[in-house]
Amino acid sequence: MKVKEAIEQIDSCINCGACLEVCQTYEVTQKDVFGPIHRLYTARKVFQDEEVNSEEIDGIYNCLKCGRCNVVCPMEIDIAEIIRKAQVQLVTRQVGPLDNPNRVIEGIQKFDNAFNGDPAKKWDWLPGKFPTRESDTLLYIGCSASFAYPQAASASYLLLKKLGVDFMLLRDESCCGYFYYYIGREDLAREKFEQNVEKFKRHGIKRIITICAGCYHNFKNWYPDLLGPVGFEVVHISQLLPTLLKERSQELKKDGREMTYHDPCGLGRLGDGIYQEPREALQLCGVNLVEMEQTRQLGSCCGALIISNFRELAAKVSGNFLDKVKAGDIVTSCSFCLFGLNYGNRKMGKDKRIRYLTEVILDSLEASNPE
Repeated sequence: MKVKEAIEQIDSCINCGACLEVCQTYEVTQKDVFGPIHRLYTARKVFQDEEVNSEEIDGIYNCLKCGRCNVVCPMEIDIAEIIRKAQVQLVTRQVGPLDNPNRVIEGIQKFDNAFNGDPAKKWDWLPGKFPTRESDTLLYIGCSASFAYPQAASASYLLLKKLGVDFMLLRDESCCGYFYYYIGREDLAREKFEQNVEKFKRHGIKRIITICAGCYHNFKNWYPDLLGPVGFEVVHISQLLPTLLKERSQELKKDGREMTYHDPCGLGRLGDGIYQEPREALQLCGVNLVEMEQTRQLGSCCGALIISNFRELAAKVSGNFLDKVKAGDIVTSCSFCLFGLNYGNRKMGKDKRIRYLTEVILDSLEASNPE
């Protein structure tokens, strides 16, 4: 999106307030400056090189960019992209990113992951030696599954093996660079994207299976936005599961567990509408889905991406979502959402069990076929 188009979209706002009804940061703060309408006004000031105060800058950076406001806007304003573009402009004005996001950036540059994880321990979750198998399909683990929630990595790896999927792991797997683009550092994003594309080409990768919804969205949408055609297909692991599980339906334990499925922004609203596949996979395992009032296109954001600089707000956003979940068990298909939801669960004193999609399915398969 060009600045001119962004300003035109901002000027088309009719101040109807529909976006305020779905904005999670506005919901928990009740501050206009942390709602979509005021953020658009702030963005216009940024684009026109006008002075913005510190609270307005916070309003630009504590936006989840989850796109819920986009869904309900009657003028079809791409609010999330306008806010991201304003962050790009703040970089050029040397105002942003803020200090803590800058530390995340420094960590990625130093450790090649967004969690300051020791690169030597990236594969510690593997049950055995690193597999030397080669394939044109890569299971891309990502930062959050490698360092924050390795159970998502191990369950996904073991499940695909059990289901007979041909894939390889990449020992020198790098961060996908999502945070660079998300926070407005398109210069660093382009450099990282190019490095990864070259690495994938060197290894003959034609298809990438992701665990994290952010990695999926990045490879599928932001890589082509910056680089053009990248030469590989991108699928999320949840997209593969219904067909594979139907072939093994007699081997799945179905015990009627009640769970609520959380829709990651990067798979659904911001991505390709991947809503049904993970639900179908869970139902094939006998899960009784307890749906929330607002799901799919209006599913709640986990709040994870603002933890680096707005921890209390992120915890409240996550905790507020958890309060609306009637089931005791929550399952998501994004390893980074696991981070955000569990952060709110812990900080806000909630008592939910939050798991990754493949953990639940692997349990069902192993319970029926103990080795």
